[in-house]
Amino acid sequence: MFKSWLLRTTTAAMLAFMPLAAHAADQPTQGGDIIVTYKDDITTLDPAIGYDWVNWSMIKSLFSRLMDYEPGTAKLVPSLAESFTVSPDGQTYTFKLRKGVKFSNGREVVASDVKYSIERAVNPKTQGPGAGFFGAIKGYDDMSAGKADNLPGIEAPDESTVVFHLSRPDATFLHVLAINFASVVPKEAVDAANGDFGKHPVGSGTFILKDWTIGQKLVFERNKDYFVKDVPHIDNFTVEVGQEPLVALLRLQKGEVDIVGDGIPPAKFLEIKNSPDGAKMIVDGEQLHTGYITLNTKVKPFDNLKVREAVNMAVNKDRITRILNGRATPANQILPPLMPGYDKSFPGFAYDVKKAKALLAEAGYADGFSTVLYSTNTDPQPRIAQSIQQDLAAIGIKAEVRALAQANVIAAGGTEGEAPMIWSGGMAWIADFPDPSNFYGPILGCSGAVPGGWNWSWYCNKALDERAVAADSMSDPAKVAERQAAWGKIFTDIMADAPWVPVINERRVVAKSPRMGGADSIYVDPTRVINYDAIFVKQ
Repeated sequence: MFKSWLLRTTTAAMLAFMPLAAHAADQPTQGGDIIVTYKDDITTLDPAIGYDWVNWSMIKSLFSRLMDYEPGTAKLVPSLAESFTVSPDGQTYTFKLRKGVKFSNGREVVASDVKYSIERAVNPKTQGPGAGFFGAIKGYDDMSAGKADNLPGIEAPDESTVVFHLSRPDATFLHVLAINFASVVPKEAVDAANGDFGKHPVGSGTFILKDWTIGQKLVFERNKDYFVKDVPHIDNFTVEVGQEPLVALLRLQKGEVDIVGDGIPPAKFLEIKNSPDGAKMIVDGEQLHTGYITLNTKVKPFDNLKVREAVNMAVNKDRITRILNGRATPANQILPPLMPGYDKSFPGFAYDVKKAKALLAEAGYADGFSTVLYSTNTDPQPRIAQSIQQDLAAIGIKAEVRALAQANVIAAGGTEGEAPMIWSGGMAWIADFPDPSNFYGPILGCSGAVPGGWNWSWYCNKALDERAVAADSMSDPAKVAERQAAWGKIFTDIMADAPWVPVINERRVVAKSPRMGGADSIYVDPTRVINYDAIFVKQ
């Protein structure tokens, strides 16, 4: 009963992804190569560390996890695991591994590899942003605090059995075991890489990294020993970096590129949409996304609530949606509209320049102040940052726009005291899994307000952390509605502290070559990935 309920908890959220499912008429054909472009270079392929839009898809393809999602749906299914059971109290999970699964170095995957990999993700020495996902495992608090070097809550009694003991029920735990941070890696390969495993990844996923020319390209080859028959469908894919999206789009139109990974630049969107091949080239679907501005609560003057409220009232969100040619809607809260827990009655902060000025004056900044707004440097993000800059100037705030490569913005956000404000466009939060808790821990919970973390507002409310744990401990199937309501109230209470300016809920629009499968077939996962495993090329 408990297991079947956990697998059903995603049903409501599946509606968010149905437009992205593959067309039944497009049957996969084995073989073919594709070329994908991105503007920014890849920083790491280490699953314990990588956490951006660009590397997430590649990491997912290189490694395996105990759980995964059925292609085209948000349905959880065993993957590296062959089967699993859950105790009646929801606090013990026992997994049986598939036999014969091998890492790309030739060694068979065993249960101790699972234990090692998750302990590595939690270990503060790794400085990975995903440690907080595993907070329900017994021993997490001591290990995350550096007081222990292992998790007693994970046991490997034999080579094919992994047992997780939780300190509390966790309604999201199976989802957690499907995200990249739960990827299984071989210790000997991590040790041999001597701190550079992100450049020399060894996994048991659908692809193997064959070549990486820093600053130019990465070449991935089909893993012929992958444990699922006839997966992946393509033989190779190459990721070319340093490609401006406009140039990449022109190359796609010439047949030189198959996917423009950064999306269609807004200035070209209508032209592509109205072109003869537009319907074959555009991948367009809703996603569980919120784009936001972080306000660093540990940096003056954003440690002042009235200043944060003033910034919330100063941003003209309608103008930003126009920059995106209507591919987004204004956001008034943290959760996106399709996420369970979204509060339709919540008013948010109204756009009110006069009130914003008054709040600044009340906070002691009648003459405004100077600050820095970070943004990625891929169009249209600098233009959106400039729009925000103009809005802030209207209430007396002089914001320098600092447009950098995505990795540099992420690094600044994860360094305490460095980034006063960040426009999250290009990195904005898209659910790792379709549950409201995923919009809290990594980006607004205390566990994410750490060096290398993604809580760039450095907001930490211990009382809300306790309520979040209580909400996720509601594992009784009869309490689904109560749990969602509890999460909804957490997010509206966060808005009372205004650590963010929720700006937009954006659709995902990407250009692809007409020679590939049906337009929707390249986005078949509920997480923020191009699923290279499922891509196929029409021969």
